[in-house]
Amino acid sequence: MKNDTILKACRREKTPYTPVWCMRQAGRYMEEYRKIRENYSFIEMCKNPEIACEVTLQPIKKIPLDAAIIFADILLPLEGMGIDFYFGKNEGPVIKNPVRTAHDVDKIRVIEPESDVPYLLKAIKLVKKELNDKIPLIGFSGAPFTLASYMIEGGHSRDYLKTKTMMYTDPKSWHKMMDKLAEIIIRYLSAQVKSGVDLIQLFDSWIGCMSVNDYTEFVLPYSQKIFKAVKKLNVPSIHFGTGTSHLLELMKKAGGDVIGIDWRINLDEAWDRLGKDTAIQGNLDPTVLFAKPAEIKRKVKEILDYTNNQPGHIFNLGHGILQETPVENVILLANTVHEYSKRK
Repeated sequence: MKNDTILKACRREKTPYTPVWCMRQAGRYMEEYRKIRENYSFIEMCKNPEIACEVTLQPIKKIPLDAAIIFADILLPLEGMGIDFYFGKNEGPVIKNPVRTAHDVDKIRVIEPESDVPYLLKAIKLVKKELNDKIPLIGFSGAPFTLASYMIEGGHSRDYLKTKTMMYTDPKSWHKMMDKLAEIIIRYLSAQVKSGVDLIQLFDSWIGCMSVNDYTEFVLPYSQKIFKAVKKLNVPSIHFGTGTSHLLELMKKAGGDVIGIDWRINLDEAWDRLGKDTAIQGNLDPTVLFAKPAEIKRKVKEILDYTNNQPGHIFNLGHGILQETPVENVILLANTVHEYSKRK
């Protein structure tokens, strides 16, 4: 591969500079994306392999990023599981048949990726062909807790009341559901790796709402199960969550070659707690990309200074690129990371 800096960083090997990619780097902030979106719904774009391929490559053609990430959504496996959902007017997910009882859990079907998400696997193959080993391709899945929270709440939630109520009042159904989700995710990620992705990221985007004790009891075993299985696929793995400063050590215990952090904790503090035997990803606040160029550069350099050229750092935002982000600022971000981190 011509540029394997991210793969090396995952293995904590020395790299010529700090690699960089951005969550949601393919999406609504790009004019090219918005033009396609005028004619297709979001889910239609995900399910059309040629369009998904094109959207995946759009930022790669314009921004000097060190990896592509397949254009998809963490909820794509739900359809094959028997969960009916759609994306509302503002593209937020709405679950039409939420999972809230033991009977609902029993009805969840363990997917067969080749028949349930064939469009995703085809898109991966198309992107790999187009990339021609220029840079790695990232595959991904939602983590069990984050998928469960969508399925139970029926969409986004601020307090996760229904999710936690099920955990506390019907732990048997909760554990059965989480075990099913772990198996589904293992199959889903395995199929992506088989189709050609070079590394994977597990998004536990909403796990920050959990306490240390509840994470240990209700989440940890299932994330561990996934990362143990992924390890056998011989591709690096990234374990990402937001608002997880109190859970870092447990996330490391759960697994992943790389732990992703958000902007709520300084990178050096997170790394001290995780240990230098763990690679780390992060952690610029996405709103910084709305600042003036000088401030963006200052914030990027501040994060890079925390690393002190320690091997095993992947530069990223602490969450996804926001919709109105100026593309030129993402280009500036990538160039600044490369130039400032260049090893002497």
